Amino acid sequence: MYRTILAFVFTVVVGSPLFSTGRVDSASREVVIWTYDSISSEWGPGPAVSQDFLERTGITVRWVSHGDAGELLARLLLEKTGAQADIILGLDQNLASRALASGLLEAYKPAGAEKIGPELLVDPGWSLIPFDYSYFAFVYDSQTLPRAPASLEELTGEPYAGKIILLDPRSSSPGLGFFGWVRAVYGEDWRDYWRRLSPSILTIAESWSTGYGLFTNEEAPLVLSYTTSPSYHLEYEGTERYKAAIFREGHPVQVELAGLLGAAKNKENARAFLDYMVSPGFQAFIPLGNWMYPVIDIPLPDSFRIAPRSGRFLKTEPATEAELDEWTELMREIRR
Repeated sequence: MYRTILAFVFTVVVGSPLFSTGRVDSASREVVIWTYDSISSEWGPGPAVSQDFLERTGITVRWVSHGDAGELLARLLLEKTGAQADIILGLDQNLASRALASGLLEAYKPAGAEKIGPELLVDPGWSLIPFDYSYFAFVYDSQTLPRAPASLEELTGEPYAGKIILLDPRSSSPGLGFFGWVRAVYGEDWRDYWRRLSPSILTIAESWSTGYGLFTNEEAPLVLSYTTSPSYHLEYEGTERYKAAIFREGHPVQVELAGLLGAAKNKENARAFLDYMVSPGFQAFIPLGNWMYPVIDIPLPDSFRIAPRSGRFLKTEPATEAELDEWTELMREIRR
């Protein structure tokens, strides 16, 4: 969904013991999973996950891509119980309330779920299950910006004028995360913060891939991304040039989620996949396949040593449509 540029190479070594299950639907040997583009693409974790799950269980995974997470949810809400899927995989906490309110998901607590960090649980009823996470952060180019900002307020200062690439909260999950970040820190004064920040903004890109591409092309030295983004550059480019700035007020987290559809035709196979999803087998594909943190405690690649975890886990509330409309009008006003 957001990591298309970073995730064009996929390599992993899995050392966990084989996962197995006796639960397989008698009428089918497959599970159909709706997801976003970069999960199912050839450079994403999907193909390797499919092969590993097939070898462990004899069940074939059929991925169906629906663009990004927003498109994924919109398609589900449109098709409702007619959706030809067993699992939806790739929503995040900002989309969770709409997915849960639809009544289309069925609660299922996978085997091994107790190993998931409790701070990552979005839905205590287990209709949505975490499978990876990362912190939103500003990634900076240390060759052109030797001193990293240490707070949201510092971003509004003169040293950062025209040096920040942001992402549109209406079309980008990190953009939506940043909107919530600002609102969580500034409360009702969030509009004033955006006014102060405006001189620092070079552009507001429609998507993460567009924004990060501008950043790596050296259009600006700061971009909204994830604390895990620099690990890609170390892993495949051998450089620590790109770093994540850690802010004193804390960082919001993006938790990615999967859910079992109540109308699933291959429900037992789907439950078997969700058991696998929270096992070391699946989770080992996350760091170098989706460039996120696994939700259970497993060894990380050495490149993740430059992926800092925030000391403050900042919780944010999902933005409303009215707030996003107000943000749109505000941007038109201050960026004319």
